[in-house]
Amino acid sequence: MSRIGKLPISIPADVKATLDGAVITFVKGSTTQVLDTRGNCGVTLEDNTLTFSTNSDQRADRAFWGTYRALAANIITGLTTGFEKKLEINGVGYRAAVNGNVLNLQLGFSHDINYDIPAGITMAVEKNVISIKGADKQQVGQIAAEIRSFRPPEPYKGKGVKYSDETILRKAGKTSKK
Repeated sequence: MSRIGKLPISIPADVKATLDGAVITFVKGSTTQVLDTRGNCGVTLEDNTLTFSTNSDQRADRAFWGTYRALAANIITGLTTGFEKKLEINGVGYRAAVNGNVLNLQLGFSHDINYDIPAGITMAVEKNVISIKGADKQQVGQIAAEIRSFRPPEPYKGKGVKYSDETILRKAGKTSKK
């Protein structure tokens, strides 16, 4: 049985939630997030508390029960505090800069990489750290993964773009034969 699905979600006062059939809409200010459960689990909204229930005792229904509860909790967390990922750039001559709505990356290629920043995401660069902030957890993580994929860290010198909490397993270089 799901343990996470059993927990009710309390909705803060500044977030407004409405339930229309199987679609939950969360609104805070001008930001709107929609979660469509597609009828895979039961949802009840009463007294600013969201409660999820399973449709049956089958394995797929129990999985949807916990999944949609976690997605709803992530939406509420994103609207209240937001999500942030930090990327570190390591390497001689590797740089990043935000110019308007474009992230400019110099990662040792013959050309610069210009990454368009999507709506709802803010980026800031301090020295060699790129911070990505937004209300949608999936979108923040996807953008961080795309930026990291331009130059993933290599295991010998550690050069490249890595998550700030990521550890790189270093390899020893070649040794001379005597």
